[in-house]
Amino acid sequence: MDTRHLGTTGPQVSALGLGCMGMSGMYGDADRAESIATIHAALEAGVTLLDTGDFYGMGHNELLIGEALRAAPAASRENALLSVKFGALRDPDGGWSGFDGRPAAVKNFAAYSLQRLGVDHIDVYRLSRLDPDVPIEETVGAIAELVEKGWVRHIGLSEVGAGTIRRAAATAPITDLQIEYALISRGPEKEILPTLRELGIAVTAYGVLSRGLISGHLSREQQFAASDFRAFSPRFQGDNLRHNLSLVDSLRKIADQKGATVAQIAIAWVLSRGEDIVPLIGARTRERLDEALGALEVTLTEADLAAIEAAVPAGAAAGERYAPAQMAMLDSER
Repeated sequence: MDTRHLGTTGPQVSALGLGCMGMSGMYGDADRAESIATIHAALEAGVTLLDTGDFYGMGHNELLIGEALRAAPAASRENALLSVKFGALRDPDGGWSGFDGRPAAVKNFAAYSLQRLGVDHIDVYRLSRLDPDVPIEETVGAIAELVEKGWVRHIGLSEVGAGTIRRAAATAPITDLQIEYALISRGPEKEILPTLRELGIAVTAYGVLSRGLISGHLSREQQFAASDFRAFSPRFQGDNLRHNLSLVDSLRKIADQKGATVAQIAIAWVLSRGEDIVPLIGARTRERLDEALGALEVTLTEADLAAIEAAVPAGAAAGERYAPAQMAMLDSER
């Protein structure tokens, strides 16, 4: 497994990380046994970075990862690095009610995550979305206190803009920013990526397949369950979906010429954007994991990259990546 560093102050991790959110809902039902088997297969393949959030399934995802780690071989368990997001507030109906970045809440969230995961420390800890009522310096300062006490190893950020990144980095060392970055989600290129590189902060890129939209596995007649995030996502609706899948058709021609799948080309493109970028693959099954890992064997030439750019230019996607209410919560989009 190739490796990359999470910034100048962070750990060495596998070139691909496993995003575990989909194993606890968000994209419809998931199979628990297959989810655990997929985590084990990822660890066996050399994937070391496991990404989760304490609000994924209201704790379900952390419990699932904890169970998988306990059943994994000792060597795999010891190599696993856990990246955890916190701060999103939910209710028993599964609804969302804001974000809490207060120092006392930071420590409370961490205590519960440590217990659910069954570990004595969290490798990278990050606020999932900026709390508009709490200065980022206070939130990051609270995580820094957890680092001093050994409960957390490194501090990360999630979906924040350049100004917030600078303020956070002035408070404590930051290893990485987690943000959506893909062929059809290229907003970070404008200001965020240059700021991160100036400060020596890496990117853990989620949504590299745009929640399956550019995976090559969706059809124009695709139906999503009411419990599936995509049933409400603008990019998956009506004419937007049809337009976006036409981009996939163009990408498929390039993939066929390379002897790869569409998903592998899309992941390989993100990998090609810099050694400071670690894509998170949201595989929920061993089959999808194997496909994603195959992207590591794909080499994109300058001609390939030019062809991909022509097929899917920046700004080509139809529809925002979140519904308006969720977009309003993204400091990274301001």
